[in-house]
Amino acid sequence: MLNSLYIENIAVIEKTNIDFTKGFNVLTGETGAGKSIIIGSINALLGGRISKDIIRSGADTAFVSGSFSVTNPQVYSLLEQYGFECDQDDQLILQRKLTANGKSSCRINGKPANLAVLKEITAHLVNVHGQHESYNLMSPEKHIEYIDSIGELDSIKKEYRENLAILRDYRKKLKSAQTDDSQRERQIDLLRYQINEIEQAAPQEGEYEQLTEERSKAQNAQDIIKSLSEAEAILAGEEQVNGCIDTLRECSDCIGRVSEYVPVTEKLSERITNVYYELQDCAEEISSILEGIDTDPYRLQEIEERLDVLYRLSKKYGSTTAEILEFCENAKGQLQQLEDYEFNMESLQKDYDKYFQATKELALKLSAERKKISREFALKVKEEMTYLDMPNVNLEVSIERCPLNENGCDKLEFLISANPGEAPKPVSKIASGGELSRMMLAITNVIASHNIVSTMIFDEVDTGISGSASQKVGYKLKALSETRQVICITHQAQIAALADTHFLIKKNVENNRTFTQVSELSFEDRVRELARIIGGVSITELTLKHAEEMLLQSKNKNEI
Repeated sequence: MLNSLYIENIAVIEKTNIDFTKGFNVLTGETGAGKSIIIGSINALLGGRISKDIIRSGADTAFVSGSFSVTNPQVYSLLEQYGFECDQDDQLILQRKLTANGKSSCRINGKPANLAVLKEITAHLVNVHGQHESYNLMSPEKHIEYIDSIGELDSIKKEYRENLAILRDYRKKLKSAQTDDSQRERQIDLLRYQINEIEQAAPQEGEYEQLTEERSKAQNAQDIIKSLSEAEAILAGEEQVNGCIDTLRECSDCIGRVSEYVPVTEKLSERITNVYYELQDCAEEISSILEGIDTDPYRLQEIEERLDVLYRLSKKYGSTTAEILEFCENAKGQLQQLEDYEFNMESLQKDYDKYFQATKELALKLSAERKKISREFALKVKEEMTYLDMPNVNLEVSIERCPLNENGCDKLEFLISANPGEAPKPVSKIASGGELSRMMLAITNVIASHNIVSTMIFDEVDTGISGSASQKVGYKLKALSETRQVICITHQAQIAALADTHFLIKKNVENNRTFTQVSELSFEDRVRELARIIGGVSITELTLKHAEEMLLQSKNKNEI
């Protein structure tokens, strides 16, 4: 149940808080007072789309919050699944914030949540039925949803759609495999060429990097030899010229000759000797490097040719050796499939036939359930519509066979005849606005008996009706409110009079700014509001008396 709704900076509403009650809640007000803003705010709270244009002029953010009492086990299960929980009083706080840059954020009991989770949870909390929903009856695509909802066919439909997805995958594979012989031979030749090219080149991991380094050395061999030779000469010396090593040895000898007289020089001599040996090792290592440098001019050519091969492979089959080798393995797999064409086709066809049969059986099972549900549905909706002043209505559910699709093998459509002697025709061709409203309410009543959502919201579902029909719509809404919370926006006095709680939406202008306020009405205030709805601008004592009588009658009415 929706306990309270707080709205801030949404359109003409600066700040307002509405405390809803159990039973039948009604909101009334002048056209343009802001009733649609209330519904829009609730839809935003339920995860609906929201535009930054709704932010009140002069404000940076818009905010809506709702407090719910939770009784639905499915809601508890989803909250636990996504890491949320209710407080000790089974209260759930939902919040939605929108900033001027168009960014939106959601919270569930103070924790951040995404829109998908918010929508999934609130789908089990609230159902909103708007003016536009009556026109859903014009669309046969929606009709099948109503039947499936009543029949609780979600599990069968889920299994059917899983099979259908697999079936479509096999159909795609079959279509891909069913190429003509010449095309298949061309593809085989291409794959063999690609595999052969890669296998002959036999690229190795790290080979390209190693060859690139070797090429760099070969290209600069002369400079490297010259520099290392000079370094070696500095250390080891040349003909008739001592190098650093010989000089250090002489230095060490000189210091060693005085160590007997100057003991402190002994350690100094050891240090110089250590440097001498270290430099001698360096000179030998330089000499070894010089011996290992390849100056063969043909080696550089070999390296260039190999790098060119690897480069061409990378342009065709992948930027890295791993990608090239993976391409080769995939090509081998494709080649094997093409070479084993007959066997693979037979196997694919068997799998396709298997899933086609399973999918078809599930579709037929869905169809059988829908036919059974449709008969019961048509009778119940007809009863509801007869009560709503359409005594001669005849409703049929047309089910025709069609190719397999997301909903099975049925093309389903509601056919209606509002007058005796007329054959039932599609709703879109004969139903008026008032008939659509009553038909939608009748369907909602039938569906409601199969739905455990605790709050149902009706946005002007009484459009196009008046008189006794309007009053009976009110009675139906009142009956719904006995088992769940009903919130209704209406322009009909007959409906508003039946409410347990009545709210007035009123627009005021102060300092050239528009403000909308929502307030709960007392008995006396309700009399005046009903009189306004009945009498318009001119409210007489008789109108007030009539309004008061309507309220008293609704309070004394125990049965519908």
